[in-house]
Amino acid sequence: MQRAAERDPRDRRDQGEQRVRGGLHRVLVGAAVVPVMLIAAGCSSDSGSGEGAGDGAKGSSSSPSASASPSPTVQAAVYKSLPQPCKVLSKKTLEDLVPKSKSGKAGTSDDASTRGTCSWSSLDNNGVKGSQFRWLNTSLLRFESNVTRGSGEKLAREYYETQVQDARSVSGAKNTKSEPAAGVGDEATAVRYDLKKKEGSFKQVTVVARVENVVVTVDYNGAGFAGDKAPSADTLNKLAQKAAKEAVAAVAKANGSGSAGTPSSAPSKSASKSPSKSPSEDSSKAASSSPSKTASKKS
Repeated sequence: MQRAAERDPRDRRDQGEQRVRGGLHRVLVGAAVVPVMLIAAGCSSDSGSGEGAGDGAKGSSSSPSASASPSPTVQAAVYKSLPQPCKVLSKKTLEDLVPKSKSGKAGTSDDASTRGTCSWSSLDNNGVKGSQFRWLNTSLLRFESNVTRGSGEKLAREYYETQVQDARSVSGAKNTKSEPAAGVGDEATAVRYDLKKKEGSFKQVTVVARVENVVVTVDYNGAGFAGDKAPSADTLNKLAQKAAKEAVAAVAKANGSGSAGTPSSAPSKSASKSPSKSPSEDSSKAASSSPSKTASKKS
């Protein structure tokens, strides 16, 4: 009986130790689970933040690139058409310059809105008393703006300068004189000289005028035949400038303006400058080249 009693405390101690060990085991297992859960949570958090960063990078890479530079522009040409070249001069003016002419002869043109010419000839034949010959030619050239080569006005100005230089350097010309033609378009020059031909001695006047993007060239010459005296160079010059002024006015009228200046629908020159220019004006139509230079016909 005593041994049984002595065994009971040991049994109870053993059972207590087992309960303690079991509690500690549960505590340790629980403590081990918590870090695992924390680690899992941390991994989940890192994974989420990584996806967000990836989305941000993708968003950044897919954002539109900087807008391209605007295309070069050029000032639009003021005049869009030309009048009929044989109708730019009034009947009264033609009677003064070529009194015996019946009608003008239009030159051929592949584009009437870009170029045109017309010529008249007059012979006042007085038999043995002599004869007076006159020849008149008007030439109209219009230039379109081109983004590569420049504005129509710029191209017309360049052509105007070339025409004036050509008139000043005619082969065989003598007593050449050049002067501004006042009141004719935006700029105009009258060049006159004497020229010896097989038919006789001629006095020639060439008036080159520019109005906006159009160049008007008037060639006028005269000679006295069969002993008749040569015409006055001053008179020929005055009449040629009159014809040039009238032709310039016809260009403006054909484009909706009553004067040779800027059309009423077009902005003033100071306000019409283009904010950006092409690298060279520079400029346009599929056929980007301006009308090729044609030398004025000389009789």
